Order: sequence, then C-alpha cells, then structure tokens
Amino acid sequence: MNARTTRTLAAALSLTAALAISGCSSDSGSGAGAKADGDKPKMTVTGAFMPEPVNDKMAGAFMVIKNDSKTADKLTAVTSPLSDDLQIHETKDQKMQQVAAMDVPANGELKLERGGSHVMFMGLKNTPKVGDKVTVELRFEKADPVKVELDVKERTYNAQNTSAH
Repeated sequence: MNARTTRTLAAALSLTAALAISGCSSDSGSGAGAKADGDKPKMTVTGAFMPEPVNDKMAGAFMVIKNDSKTADKLTAVTSPLSDDLQIHETKDQKMQQVAAMDVPANGELKLERGGSHVMFMGLKNTPKVGDKVTVELRFEKADPVKVELDVKERTYNAQNTSAH
C-alpha cells in the first residue's frame, strides 16, 4: 500500500469508528404518509442530516426513507451539488462497503443511520458548516426521485427519538 492509500483507508476507518461511537439516530416524527397509487411507490424522508465534515475529503448523510406503498423498491443512487461522488454504503461485521442499491421494503423503511447504512460523500467541493443545508436527490428503481435537504449538525449530533417504536 502506498502512503495515499493508507491515509485514505485510515480516514475511512476513523470516520466509521466515529459514526459507530456516536450511535444511531432517526426522526420518527413525520406527518403525512404516501398513499399507494397501485404501481409506483412514493417515498417520504424524515430526520435527514449531515454531521459537520472534518475536512473536504468525505462526509456522511443519515435519514429514514419510508415507503408507504405495497410495492418494494430500491435506493439506487444519490446525487448532490456538494460532490460528484456519492456512494451508498452498508456496514456489516463492522466493515463499511459500497453497494449498488439498498432495499426499501413495501410498507416499510430504510434507515440510514450512524454505525449502519448511510450515504457517503467523497471529495467535497466545499466544507459545509453547522446550520448550513445540503441538497441531495435520492433516486430509486421505481419511485420518482426525491429531493431532500440535509441539516448540517454538530459532529457529535445524535437525534433523539420523540416517540417510542
């Protein structure tokens, strides 16, 4: 391994450890749900945030994607003006890896949370600060794209659930 690869790997491992230590978060306080229209799922998103990035190399994004339809779907891509390289990551056996898509079950939800599955921004065009908003567009296999504004929160932010689940 060369020095650059080692630094990149170390940064990714550090971020993964920080995400895991920080705990998971989600916001279950959402209003209107989507109605099934028969063939195309409609997605809603709650609790979307990005911890303030340490540098312009990478950042994570977290949210809950809810599918209130009877049709399962897949999150297949994420785009944003902040980076040309957004990746969908899952964490299994304490290892983070990029995946091509993630399931959003029928009448269910996909939780993108600290220490688990998440969106990863690689090579940021600038470094957002606490209080900023970052726009992303979620793309699905069947559902229409969904634009989401991520609130940039403190690096240690851990959303508190306001209702039991």
